[in-house]
Amino acid sequence: MENINNEKYPERLQNFLDTLKLFDNYSDRVSFLIEYAERFKRVPATIATKPYPHEHRVEFCESGAFVWTKKQQDNTYKFYFDVENPQGVSAMALSKIFDDTLSGERAEEILDIPDDVVYSIFGQNLSMGKNLGLTGILLAMKRDVKRLSNDNRSMS
Repeated sequence: MENINNEKYPERLQNFLDTLKLFDNYSDRVSFLIEYAERFKRVPATIATKPYPHEHRVEFCESGAFVWTKKQQDNTYKFYFDVENPQGVSAMALSKIFDDTLSGERAEEILDIPDDVVYSIFGQNLSMGKNLGLTGILLAMKRDVKRLSNDNRSMS
């Protein structure tokens, strides 16, 4: 078993990845990820309402994913998501995973996450297009975190 304090991943994300390793059977892993997608909650109306601003749209995501990032008073970040395509199960699952494991983390933990974490979650069988769209969710989160952490530095 890998060290759960792996330098690459915040603890909650590492714990999730360790849980995924317990699934020897690929179909069991898929079922587990579908359960995550079923628990997905759309962005609350207090954060955003449709039509969503284009700057929150995830590039290359065919499921129509959107990301909002809010910096909290304790210098952690809270993420909100929407996925417009009801068939976007992978995007919903990843959004729920990221909300559960990365909301409440500091900028440096989020920015240090390797972009290939999507393969660690969904396996190596992802098509190039699906990988690009799902990775786009993480990249949108990182972009927002960089912008929000730079905004605070320029105000100091």
